[in-house]
Amino acid sequence: MPNRDRPLIDPAPDTVPAEAGVSLGRRSVAEFAGTAALAAVVIGSGIAAEQLSPGDLGLQLLENSTASALGLAVLILAFGPISGAHFNPVVSLADWLGGRRQHTGLGTRELGAYAAAQCAGAIVGALLANAMFDRTPLQIASHHRVTGGHLLGEILAAAGLIAVGFAAARHGRGASAAAVAAYLGSAIWFTSSGSFANPALTVGRMLSDSFTGIAPASVPAFAAAQIVGGLAGSSLMTLLYRSAGAD
Repeated sequence: MPNRDRPLIDPAPDTVPAEAGVSLGRRSVAEFAGTAALAAVVIGSGIAAEQLSPGDLGLQLLENSTASALGLAVLILAFGPISGAHFNPVVSLADWLGGRRQHTGLGTRELGAYAAAQCAGAIVGALLANAMFDRTPLQIASHHRVTGGHLLGEILAAAGLIAVGFAAARHGRGASAAAVAAYLGSAIWFTSSGSFANPALTVGRMLSDSFTGIAPASVPAFAAAQIVGGLAGSSLMTLLYRSAGAD
């Protein structure tokens, strides 16, 4: 039986974060700004790739994945000390679930605030990316992506993101930024879906009819697959990192 006096999961070095003493308002602003910047990086690099390498999908994907991975690493380091740099409702949900037993991580009110800030930030980032390239700011994507293979890809992408992020956080924020960014860059290539792995960015990408866009009809299924994957990754890490007294 588990030892009730010990947490189910041994604390990682980064689970007592610098953001613990920061107001929810400031953390929400950080999540909004960071997610907006990430959406601008992902969508903007996709638009640039279309313009720089027309007709070459492989090169477009290389350009987009490289910019996305590097941008994410920088943003994690920049905003991590304020909000934890989630930029993703699935990450925030995993943080909330992981802390229920030992009363750490996000509270329910904080989870709602983070998710709202992330979705709003992704929408603003998409509008900015479109405007930067002299496109109509508000667009509706036409790229339908839902197939069984794509949804399986999203489940695996989100599960891996949570697993890698949780494990790497035990080694400090710098290691976490490098590991999560490297995983994202590779997952864009090895998953059939292109590794959206983020419901907020999925909503943002719905508003850009470009290389990285996704049609509105595909968004609910993608978001559901991402949540399922996030729960799977969180469950795996809970199993693997249980404290010795919890076995």
